[in-house]
Amino acid sequence: MRSLPRGTFGRPAITIVLVLMAAVLLSAGPARAQLYETPARHAMLLDVGTGTILFSKDADAPIPPASLAKLMTMEVVFHALKSGRLTLEDRFLVSENAWRTGGAVSGTSTMFAELNSEIALEDLIRGVIVQSANDGCIIIAEGIAGSEEAFAQLMNDRARAIGMTGSNFVNSTGLPADGQTVTIRDLVTLTQHMQRTYPEFYRYYSETEFTWNGIRQRNRNPLLRMDIGADGMKTGFTEASGYAIVGSVARSGRRMIVAMSGLDSERQRAEEARKMLDWGIRAFEPHSLFEAGEEIGNVRLYGGELATAPVRLAKPLTILMPLTGRDTMRAQIVFDGPVPAPVEAGDPIARLHIYFGDELAHEAELEAAQAVGKGPIHRQALDALLEMAIGWIRF
Repeated sequence: MRSLPRGTFGRPAITIVLVLMAAVLLSAGPARAQLYETPARHAMLLDVGTGTILFSKDADAPIPPASLAKLMTMEVVFHALKSGRLTLEDRFLVSENAWRTGGAVSGTSTMFAELNSEIALEDLIRGVIVQSANDGCIIIAEGIAGSEEAFAQLMNDRARAIGMTGSNFVNSTGLPADGQTVTIRDLVTLTQHMQRTYPEFYRYYSETEFTWNGIRQRNRNPLLRMDIGADGMKTGFTEASGYAIVGSVARSGRRMIVAMSGLDSERQRAEEARKMLDWGIRAFEPHSLFEAGEEIGNVRLYGGELATAPVRLAKPLTILMPLTGRDTMRAQIVFDGPVPAPVEAGDPIARLHIYFGDELAHEAELEAAQAVGKGPIHRQALDALLEMAIGWIRF
């Protein structure tokens, strides 16, 4: 295995820079080239095991979700199933609205649900996941919340609960609607949450076909047919944002999640998703950076008996390192400072940011390695004067 140049203590050499505000450092200096190039306008690749973001491109820009919104619809359903509020055997009525808006007469993706029939929730889930059924989504939304509008509020509530900060849902289908947006980063967050929280339901995403009302349809996810370890999740398309995909593979002892949008065709979408996943598997290897409890730097204190406090990681830190371009890697200890004293050992007071080039690849919480009490009055006064003199620099 190739490795980084070794530092004094036998681990990969890495420069750690202390900054008070990450934005200050990130805005300085020339931009570095990406380790990877893709025609996708928005993309992200995550290694789930280490939490390393291997690639990111405009991942926080709002984009129309198209059928990728159905991932959020299923999260609401799975959450209700896990909590016991629903069962897979519960039956849902096919309303005229669901039939007209998302059924056979709509001209959109559908499971061909019959008007006024009742369908078991498990069949609706398979219709939505495998067939991308818009009628299935609306049937579920109306059955759970009474209307799509009310269900969309549930989607947004759940999105915030799991840390999706840049998305807003207006309907359950992803059909075009004003104000309906997602981000690639949020879709990766959602995928990771679904895999971790609902393994008993995530399995539906690996089904390659489903038949309902006598009509067999294949799963639209092209990765499932490539024999690369893919087991989810969803494709989407809008005129505004192009072709999009969220995919996941378990391969070579690792799990990867890819999300991308802004591609020109179904073929390009399939090729680019596979290409990025293959690159993520082959072009990186794990490296242990720090042991649990190892002190890695200091942060400045305000009004403490000591001027600084050492910080450490509560858990060992292993990330994936690129086989090439490792000279682009850098790390920062980031904190809102100075940190007011007193602090107790174990208090979270900073974060460690690891970058590949200008892209944030990993972040981890840093805790105080020792307790530091309040200092005497004269030290607090000196720190106050120092803040008055130089504190404005941070703003």
